[in-house]
Amino acid sequence: LLTATAGLGLILALGAAAPLIAPHDPEAVNLIARLKPPVWQTGGTWHFALGTDQIGRDILSRCLHGIRTSFAIASLGLIFSACLGIGIGMVAGLGGGWVDRVLMTIVDVFISLPNLLLMLCGIAVLGTQTWVLVVMIGLVKWEGYARLVRGQVLSIREQGYVEAAQALGAGPGTVALRHILPNLASPLIVILTLAFPGVLLMEAGLSFLGVGVQPPVASLGRMIGDGRDYLINSWWVSVIPSVVIVTITLLFQIIGDALRDRLDAWRND
Repeated sequence: LLTATAGLGLILALGAAAPLIAPHDPEAVNLIARLKPPVWQTGGTWHFALGTDQIGRDILSRCLHGIRTSFAIASLGLIFSACLGIGIGMVAGLGGGWVDRVLMTIVDVFISLPNLLLMLCGIAVLGTQTWVLVVMIGLVKWEGYARLVRGQVLSIREQGYVEAAQALGAGPGTVALRHILPNLASPLIVILTLAFPGVLLMEAGLSFLGVGVQPPVASLGRMIGDGRDYLINSWWVSVIPSVVIVTITLLFQIIGDALRDRLDAWRND
């Protein structure tokens, strides 16, 4: 867990410091240096340590900025979906009756919709601005949080301390914020950690298809899409950002699994 956390922290720190440590402008075009190989291959130089793409942009600089862009969009989308799902799940669990039935029907409808189709339709209508990507990512990922929170709330609201708070005159908002939400923190942290790789891959997939982050902004998914026509002779254009995405995804999965194991052990004790 510590090793994975340290590795993930290092990658995110490099992305955050990209404007300061990137050796080149990620948007600077240099046709003379196009498709330069990485330094460990014949013809590679330390001036472009990870090589260049089809129009001479530095891969290392674009990867650093791509981590920053992709992580920011995925994080905002995850936060939006989590807040939406937690709020709806809390209202459904505490409201009960027809409120619960209506909200869970809406959840079932969203679960039945193809995620990619929903996002593409939204982007086609609203455009490809960053806020649209955040909103669309959030709208296809909130159902799981709503179901989880609703189930937990239905269980927790029967506990004695919740009934005591209600008997003392605490309103639904106070009960939710002070007595129910704190007890949901541990499972929510685990599920958010495990869900982040999927959100990151979703953003990368949209950018790969050309409907996500638009050029010249660097995005890991966009970089992979830009290099798909050069895989045979210039594999590094797509493979290097792919390795970055796989590494981030793997580290998040390791951290999420470790947190889940520790939480289960703590509950058993």
